[in-house]
Amino acid sequence: MSTTQRLPYLDKTVPEAWKALNALALKVSAAAEAAGLERETIELMNVRISQLNGCAFCLDMHTRMALEAGATIQRIAQLPAWQESAIFDTVECAVLHVAEVTTTLPDAQERRAALASARDLLGEEAFAAIEWAAVTMNAFNRVSILSEHPVRSRA
Repeated sequence: MSTTQRLPYLDKTVPEAWKALNALALKVSAAAEAAGLERETIELMNVRISQLNGCAFCLDMHTRMALEAGATIQRIAQLPAWQESAIFDTVECAVLHVAEVTTTLPDAQERRAALASARDLLGEEAFAAIEWAAVTMNAFNRVSILSEHPVRSRA
């Protein structure tokens, strides 16, 4: 296969695996909702993970979903600098920290400290739901990046 030939879409090549990943996402979404996590917070997390992974397709999709869930352009624009911004509350900061740690996998000591702090703030149920949501979003990012899913212009 030449480097100019398009790679196959993973979701189309093995649709059963794609359906399973989507089923997981539905379960994770239900767990997050049951734990009292706001849809806007989850979508801000999805945008941040997609920024870190450089997934254009998921950035496009989850930015729109974040806006639909009530996020503002200002909040989305400040996600890369969330630690320096005062517009995110403590729950959102904990969620964004879990998102970054789950995506970047820093050394064990830093990872444990960040996750323990988030668990203490969020509680066991919400913390587990956020970890699963971050793991799932990272999986979707990888599928889209490896499949080279195109972003279609809406202009």
